[in-house]
Amino acid sequence: MTSHVHHVTVDCADAYELATFWAGVLGSPVSDEDSPGDPEALVETADTALLFITVPEPKSTKNRVHFDIQPDDRTRDEEVERLLALGATLVGDHRKPNGRGWATLADPEGNEFCVECSARERAELTGTRLPVTAADVTSSVRLAVAALREAPADNWHSPAGTLSWTCWETVEHLSDDLFAYAAQLGPQSPPLDGEVPFHWSPRREGGPSNAIFADPAAGTAGLLQVLEASGAMLAAMVATTAPDVRSYHGFGISDAEGFAAMGIVETLVHTHDLAEGLGLDWTPPAELCDRVLARLFPDAPDDSDRWTVLLWSTGRAELPGRARVSSWKWHGAPPADAPQS
Repeated sequence: MTSHVHHVTVDCADAYELATFWAGVLGSPVSDEDSPGDPEALVETADTALLFITVPEPKSTKNRVHFDIQPDDRTRDEEVERLLALGATLVGDHRKPNGRGWATLADPEGNEFCVECSARERAELTGTRLPVTAADVTSSVRLAVAALREAPADNWHSPAGTLSWTCWETVEHLSDDLFAYAAQLGPQSPPLDGEVPFHWSPRREGGPSNAIFADPAAGTAGLLQVLEASGAMLAAMVATTAPDVRSYHGFGISDAEGFAAMGIVETLVHTHDLAEGLGLDWTPPAELCDRVLARLFPDAPDDSDRWTVLLWSTGRAELPGRARVSSWKWHGAPPADAPQS
């Protein structure tokens, strides 16, 4: 057995005030149980929580431990300006003309922290692929659920696009895919020679073979809740699985990032099928399509319309000047595991 970091604890002069600053930095709320003047205040994040404790001693030296902040959807420089507006001060500017480097800031009580380049900036600087993340899984599922909530209640038993399944069955199938990918990462020693042995079976002849089904009595709201829950399971497993872990998939041994990308592709293209059957508009973000294409379809054309390229890669659309894809599979193996030429 091992230990884990439960809280990172920060001594300070005003716990609630400093916690409020860091809540703004991290986009996570101060605990509902804490109030101004309390001797302790907690900011819970998706990773390790920050616990602020009021102490009588003032800060007197440079921090021996500090936070490195990486913005999610802003550039490094945009994040620096945002944090300065929140009350931080610039302590040291280590940004370089070529875009590399970092800025050292201090919070309102003088605790130093650094702001690094975003993942996108880092990828552009190094010429590497932008990784697929747990947050991307969450985003794709939330976008799909939001679109599907707009569907008329009486269309759910019509075919999903060109599939032989109904729209209801297709959401169950998608939910089952997300659940199954999460399950592959679940065991302490994930299997390399087959799937985790859940029992999959169809509800009707010709329907999808699933381990996951929605209760029909719960209606479409319940069906979409099942989809949300399955997506959350995969996102959680991707976020907590070490990058060196491998597990079986029918298209090849893969890692957590690969299963994240698979889940996103399933979500995007099956929502396309559902949108055709339900009469909805559906166009996911081009950047999300680009990330999963780079991870799973590295030989895909570099045409600018990344959504159409993803649909073409999965046999669902025409691409000018190219033959339609009739048989396809993605490349699930992590790039680091690829044979060396």
